[in-house]
Amino acid sequence: MTLADIDELVRRGESERVEFKSSTGQLNRAAETLCAFLNAEGGQVVIGIGPGGEVSGQLVSDATLREVAHVLQRFDPPAPVSIERLPLPGSQHELLVLTASPTDAPRLFTYDGRPYQRVGTTTSVMPQERYQKFLLDRAHSRERWENTVAGLDVGDLDAEEILRTLRVGVAAGRLPETTAPVIDEALDRFGLRANSRLTNASVVLFGQKFLPDYPQCQLRMARFRGTSKSEFLDQRQLHGHAFRLLDEAMQFLARHLPVAGRIQPGIFERVDEPLFPTVALREALVNAFCHRDYSQPGGAVSLAVFDDRLEIWSDGTLPFGLKVSDLKQNHLSRPRNPLIAEVFYKRGLVERWGRGTQKIVELCVQAGHPEPDFVEQAGAVGVLFYPSGYIAPHRVEHDLTPRQREILQLLSRSSPARFGEIWDHVGRTIGERTLRDDLQHLKRLRLVGLRGRGRGATWQLRPGRQPSMRRDKAE
Repeated sequence: MTLADIDELVRRGESERVEFKSSTGQLNRAAETLCAFLNAEGGQVVIGIGPGGEVSGQLVSDATLREVAHVLQRFDPPAPVSIERLPLPGSQHELLVLTASPTDAPRLFTYDGRPYQRVGTTTSVMPQERYQKFLLDRAHSRERWENTVAGLDVGDLDAEEILRTLRVGVAAGRLPETTAPVIDEALDRFGLRANSRLTNASVVLFGQKFLPDYPQCQLRMARFRGTSKSEFLDQRQLHGHAFRLLDEAMQFLARHLPVAGRIQPGIFERVDEPLFPTVALREALVNAFCHRDYSQPGGAVSLAVFDDRLEIWSDGTLPFGLKVSDLKQNHLSRPRNPLIAEVFYKRGLVERWGRGTQKIVELCVQAGHPEPDFVEQAGAVGVLFYPSGYIAPHRVEHDLTPRQREILQLLSRSSPARFGEIWDHVGRTIGERTLRDDLQHLKRLRLVGLRGRGRGATWQLRPGRQPSMRRDKAE
């Protein structure tokens, strides 16, 4: 840039792509404007020109340049900003010309964690609506982490897993029955190659080697003693493609989640089943693998089982400006990694309608548990499951005798009931002490409760119980 160019800029004045600052004392405001230029079509900030257009410049030392460089380090992602020094004739003063170059693909730049926009000659914080649109454009742009070329060959992928995906997709009705079991055709069908070269998404879905280039293809699992992370009962860290890690996570849950007995209404027979609905757990894990931010090399999907809860975490924030509160109501399905999510869809593991999180809530409530908590903190998203009692049917961890089931049968129809009424029902051939022992046993299991005292006391079914996340002692 020449002094003649500066004279032309001053003549035209400030605009959507030009701003003047008197000195580096306004460097923070200059950086905000550069951020706004980067989020538009680029622009220039000239330091050393006053508000009235007077070209005065300033002394530029090494310390001044270090200060400018330090400010530019506060951009995310790194800002393509060039620095040009323009000496003023007959003076020791110089102009600093900071040029923000436009980017080819939609990219959202922030300065000190905030995105900025330029409207006319005014710089301001970008409104949330536009910010969300930027996120959406960036996530669905042609330049995402998942569709970046991986630099691997087809031989580096799990061929059997690819063929299994084709078979399962056909069986689920999500791939045509005429789909040929050919690896190259499958990769192209799934959009996992760009100009015949594998993408990062192909590694996440079907890779076989992950270190040192893909450490983020990781699953961390732990069973803790108690309700904190102070002591491990079991912990594992695995690298693998997403389908293998999903299988490993489900097996880990099968080993460490308690199996609760369900007493069927009407017959009060014990039926064993997992404490949490398997489909809800799988749905939460699939969401974690599909929507996490794989651009973080140190990221992972984490699974933690405590005595009082189960947690599933994935690195990365909620995409597209979604809030935690949105996850329990209708919201659009706009996955962060559409290629990865599409292959999970072909496998029949996800739907396209954005109901995955709602489905998790519905399944847990149907099973008698509280609604899971969705949380976002410290750059990660988590789902927290809590066990709870069933209003009906009741869950127990012990088998009952036929007479004890008969007592529950009576109380399910005629609750509350006095002791004498229960004794008449089961037959007075048993002793009073034996019946009281049965009732006390059911009370210890928190299946029944006693209200009142003396002859007027009544027994009734309890509305629920609180099973722990501990397994039987036999384990």
